[in-house]
Amino acid sequence: MDLSLDRPGNYLFVRRVGPRSIIVVDRELTSSFLLSPERAVENWPVAASKELDASHVDAILELDPEVVLLGTGERQVFPAPAFMAGLLRKGVGIEVMDNAAAARTYDLLAGERRRVVVAFILPG
Repeated sequence: MDLSLDRPGNYLFVRRVGPRSIIVVDRELTSSFLLSPERAVENWPVAASKELDASHVDAILELDPEVVLLGTGERQVFPAPAFMAGLLRKGVGIEVMDNAAAARTYDLLAGERRRVVVAFILPG
C-alpha cells in the first residue's frame, strides 16, 4: 500500500493539537495565536480565557471573520460576556470550545472557504 501526504488546499490548516502546542501546516506554535485561512497572527497576548475582554476583539476583527472559534485549551472555558458581546455587536458569530474541537471545526470551515478565524489559547 502506498501512502501519500494529502494537503487539504491552499489555506493554513491545523495538522495537530497537543496540550502545550499546535502544529499549523508544518510549524509548531507554543503560544496563543489567531489563525485565518490566509494568515496567522502569532503571540496573541492571552494566556487564559478569563483574561479576555472587549480590548481583545479588535485584533480578531482585523482578520475579517464571519465566525470566530475560540479554543480555550484542553477544556472549554467561557470568557467574560464583554468579550463575546464585542463580537456579537459587530455581527460576528462566536463558538467556544476546547482546542481540539476548535481545530477540527476550523479545518472543516476553512476547507469550505468560509471566513473563519480561530483564536487558540495556549498556556504560556
